[in-house]
Amino acid sequence: MSVLVTGGAGYIGSHTCVELLEAGYDIIVIDHFQQSNIQSLNHVKQLTNKEFKIYHIDLINKDHLETVFLENSIDAVIHFASLKSVGESVHFPLKYYQNNIVGTLNLIALMQQYHVKKLVFSSSATVYGNTQEVPIKENAVLQTINPYGRTKLIIEEMLRDIYTSDNSWSITILRYFNPIGAHESGLIGEHTDGIPNNLMPYITQVAIGKRKELRIFGSDYPTKDGTGIRDYLHVMDLANGHVKSLNKMKDSKGLFTYNLGTGKGYSVLEIIQVFEKATGVNIPYRIVERRHGDSAVCYADPSKALKDLEWAAKRDIFDMCVDAWRWEKNLNASKV
Repeated sequence: MSVLVTGGAGYIGSHTCVELLEAGYDIIVIDHFQQSNIQSLNHVKQLTNKEFKIYHIDLINKDHLETVFLENSIDAVIHFASLKSVGESVHFPLKYYQNNIVGTLNLIALMQQYHVKKLVFSSSATVYGNTQEVPIKENAVLQTINPYGRTKLIIEEMLRDIYTSDNSWSITILRYFNPIGAHESGLIGEHTDGIPNNLMPYITQVAIGKRKELRIFGSDYPTKDGTGIRDYLHVMDLANGHVKSLNKMKDSKGLFTYNLGTGKGYSVLEIIQVFEKATGVNIPYRIVERRHGDSAVCYADPSKALKDLEWAAKRDIFDMCVDAWRWEKNLNASKV
C-alpha cells in the first residue's frame, strides 16, 4: 500500500514515516520545508534502511501538487501539512486560513480527481476550546478559540460534508493532545526556531543552556499545584496511531474521529519534576501571568481509539522526558 504523507518532514510526520516504513507501507513525502528540515527525512531513511521519494512542494501550488499524483500510484494520504503556531495564528490569521484551508482544498480536490479516497487527517484537541468537562470525549462540544484551531475545525467540517456527499470515502480524523518526546535513537525530534511554543522543547532548551529559565504561565489555576494540567503523549505512540488508522481503513469505508492521548493529566510542575528525575538536570523557572485562552485542565478520553483501533499509548512520562533530552543533546552536539 502506497501512502502519500504531506508534511512528512515535520515533527509528527517524520516519526510517522518511520512507523509506516517499519509496518511495511511504501511512502511518498511532500513538504515545503519552511518549518522542517530535510535532515529529518535522511535520518528516517537511515533508521529504516529504506528509500522513498521526497517532493519539495507547497500544497498551495495545485499544479505542482498534481505532479505527485501523475507520477505515483497512491492508495491513501496522511495529511499533516499545516502551519501550527497558535500564537502566530492570532497575529496572522489570513496566513493560516490560506495555508491550512486552501492547501487542504487543493489536496482533497486532487484526491477526488485521481480516485484516492482514503485519508487520515491530522487534527488537534484545540477544536475543543476551553471545555470544562474532562476527560474529553469525541462528542464534546467543539468551540475553538484561535485561528489555528479554527482552521482544523473548518477542515473537519469540510471532510464531514465530503463524506456525506460521497460515501465511498474512508476518512479518519485524529485529534492529538500534547505530543512530546522523540525517537529513541535521538536522530529525529522536534525542531524549534526561536522561542518554543510548547513546554517540552522549552524545558530541554533551558536544560542544555540555550535559555536562562522556563516561564510558567500562571500558578493560580484550580489544580493541585496551581499550574495547568495537560495530556502529554509520546510522539512515537502518536505515530503508531496513524498506522493503526490505516490498518482499519484498508477494508472499511466511513468517517471516523478519535482522540489520541494517554487519558492522564500532568501539571507543568510535575513535568519539570519528572524531567529533573529522568535527566539529573535542574530546571530553573519563573512564574508569569496566565496566557489568554489557556484552560486549567485538559486531557483525553482515548477509550474509543482503544476499542476501534486497538491503539493505546505505551510510553510513560519518564520515557518522554528521557527521549526528548537525548534528542536535544544530539541536536546541540551536531551544531558544535
